Amino acid sequence: MQARHLPPSILFATLIPQSRFSEIFFSYIYAAFLKGKNFPAEQGLPRAYRELFLPTESFLPYCSGFSFTAPLFHQKQRKMKQNANKAAAVLGLGMMGATLAKLLLESGYDVTVWNRSADKSAPLAALGAKVAPSPADAVNAASVIVMCVHDYAAANAILSQTEKAYWKGKVFVQLTSGSPAEADLAEQWTEALGAGYLDGAIQAAPQQMGRPDTPIFISGKAAAWEQALPVLKVFAGAPEWLGISAGLASSVDLATLSGIYGTLMGFFHGARIMENAGYPVDKYATLLTGILSTFGDFINYEGQLVHENRFTKSESPMSISVDASARILQQAKDAGINRSFPEYLAGMFRQAADKGLANEELSAMIKVLRG
Repeated sequence: MQARHLPPSILFATLIPQSRFSEIFFSYIYAAFLKGKNFPAEQGLPRAYRELFLPTESFLPYCSGFSFTAPLFHQKQRKMKQNANKAAAVLGLGMMGATLAKLLLESGYDVTVWNRSADKSAPLAALGAKVAPSPADAVNAASVIVMCVHDYAAANAILSQTEKAYWKGKVFVQLTSGSPAEADLAEQWTEALGAGYLDGAIQAAPQQMGRPDTPIFISGKAAAWEQALPVLKVFAGAPEWLGISAGLASSVDLATLSGIYGTLMGFFHGARIMENAGYPVDKYATLLTGILSTFGDFINYEGQLVHENRFTKSESPMSISVDASARILQQAKDAGINRSFPEYLAGMFRQAADKGLANEELSAMIKVLRG
């Protein structure tokens, strides 16, 4: 079929702003025009016409078999909105921040970055990121703003430069490590500017980001969570929303770090025991990881007991740990190795025994910590 062109009056009608009257009037004229030209239904309307015409309910009875898209003007508006939804900014380009920005670029986001030292922006600019001259410019360029810097002191210094930026309707995702109190204050500051706030705790190293099993904990209002979720899923396959209290993610971060650091300190002290005994530390590490892989069930069990305030002796009596921790301390004294960790450990179990908890379950240690 030879391509046909619309009369200028009809072409103009498809481009002018549409009122209800013009919508019905020009839809009728356009439909009559198409019927007169006998366009075969299987071929549909020529592409140029489909891109210019916005079908309405008034037009539909006349256009069976045709498919249409919105006018170019409306298409551009829709595309701009879609692009805005995929526009993200990253403030702070340390190892983690740079990784987050790179993941967003790889996922097709329009990424704007800012860093105090501009040289860190260059590798990301080479990948397609826009480099903002100031933190405020980065905020203005995105709908989701992500920050990951050293601490809240650094974060607040940067954010103070953005108070005149356009924050309204956006979401600020704070991935900087801090305290629950700092997160609560950050939420108040952000919401006063008309934006949503989320506090996050990344439980992985930079090289582990972007995997299906990467853990990241998020807290804050539900609306902010839903708005930022597509971005968060770029960072972690299964981000977990903890609840509406902004400080929850920080609390979880501190709690998990307590468990991790406690385990690591135990490992390092064990390494000194092994060195003193002449046993290879790498083999000791392999032995310990094998034990720890099965230790999760025991932690879950004790955690459930603490949650239910059940302390009756069942799996592991406190007395066993009181004696074991005393032996660890005595070995350190005999071997002349650092006693800081075993002194703390033995001291905690001694407190439990002094409180009359020796014949209760190990979970009763929470009574000592509760005071």
